[in-house]
Amino acid sequence: MGSLLVLGRSSQSGSNFERFRQGLLLLAETSIDAQLRRYIGADDLVQETLAEAFQKRGQYRGRSDAEMAGWLRQILRNKLTDAIRFHTAAKRDISRIQTQIDESFSRLQTLIPASQTSPSEGAVRAEEMISLPRALDQLPSAQRKAIVLHYLQGQPLSEVAAALNRSKPAVAGLLFRGLKRLNCLLESTA
Repeated sequence: MGSLLVLGRSSQSGSNFERFRQGLLLLAETSIDAQLRRYIGADDLVQETLAEAFQKRGQYRGRSDAEMAGWLRQILRNKLTDAIRFHTAAKRDISRIQTQIDESFSRLQTLIPASQTSPSEGAVRAEEMISLPRALDQLPSAQRKAIVLHYLQGQPLSEVAAALNRSKPAVAGLLFRGLKRLNCLLESTA
């Protein structure tokens, strides 16, 4: 089904929803609480997101990749909120859950160096959001895990150290080297 998720009309260059799959998957993985992972699968959420986007493609009014990325993130946010609501006892506290999801999404953007203001710079940032998951995949496993846990899931250094079975200084080194390499990888794709 994945190859059928091509957008009927394109923003500029025949782009399709599949271009955004890795980024959406990273967002979903970093937004799902560890206790809920046994009920909610990131792959499933992303597939549902892309399926809904395909069904609603006629409603999409954006013109750029940045707008499409935002539209897809909103669909993912809604899917994740619905899944959490279904699987938790805290069904009444949805605003808190949505805030947590938004915080997770914004942490991802902090890894992308930029302060764009123009539409063309916004397009570059959208492309970097697509490139980030690919760049993360190129990092050594320990660096990638440290970055995901600390920067994307917001875990303190001590928890990351415990999760990776390393000392805090060792994790700090992983984060330093990982971010340095990540920035190099992102710059080379620009």
